[in-house]
Amino acid sequence: MIDAEKRLGIIVGPKAMRLAIEKARAVGVGVVTVHNSGHFGAIGHFAMQAAMQDMVGVCFTAAGLHVVPTFASKPLLGTNPIALAAPARHEAPMLFDAATSAIAGNKIRLAMRVGSPLLPGWVTDKDGNPIMEEKPIFDRDDFFQAPLGGTREQGSHKGYGFALMAEVLATALSGALPTMLAPGSGSKNQFAAYNIAAFTDVERFKDTMDEMLKTLRTAPPAPGQDRVLYPGLSEAEELESRRAKGIPLHKEVLQWFAECTSELGVATLAPMR
Repeated sequence: MIDAEKRLGIIVGPKAMRLAIEKARAVGVGVVTVHNSGHFGAIGHFAMQAAMQDMVGVCFTAAGLHVVPTFASKPLLGTNPIALAAPARHEAPMLFDAATSAIAGNKIRLAMRVGSPLLPGWVTDKDGNPIMEEKPIFDRDDFFQAPLGGTREQGSHKGYGFALMAEVLATALSGALPTMLAPGSGSKNQFAAYNIAAFTDVERFKDTMDEMLKTLRTAPPAPGQDRVLYPGLSEAEELESRRAKGIPLHKEVLQWFAECTSELGVATLAPMR
């Protein structure tokens, strides 16, 4: 268990997963919990650390008060993402990384910035009632986030349950209190690594993963759809593209960089075209 002492999660996270990997290499499974930390960013990055070492990586995060439990009238949970990564041989690794809310918080902020409407069931009103019409949102204080599923009829109780899984495995197991009981207590995480060799033959595992992922990737798409994806495929393709062509940045981000470098007296590099 690591007390991050309010340090950034993106700094503490790699250390925590490296420790989990070392434990897994020694005894088969390694689990490390972290509490009292800052933001961890995309936790799939940490799960992939394990996958690159021929292990299955699993991460849970619990933080914030943005999501309304099913039938509740106020937010008591964070977006509480869950990630799992597993290696393959020729196929891109499987990488599942998703919030347990109906939509990730960053996507809502992006929609607000560009004036894009939110889809039905993504958020609730201030009384916890799911908003079931498509509408733009311009003020973060005008709504709460809904669990994955949006409404009880569409399975919001499942997203609610997944969020509670994160609270148990990342918060309670680290000896911390959930944010609903201790506001401002920072992010809580669990990092787990499963050493494939402790369970089965690694090469057989990768062959099975290849066969399964290829079956999904080559499955006939539904009418009007281009292809079938599996978690991690589009990310791997985007990674390859950006390594070759660079990372596209929104003009607001470039403006923000320019403001920061100006304040610090640091020269700004011209963006690549």
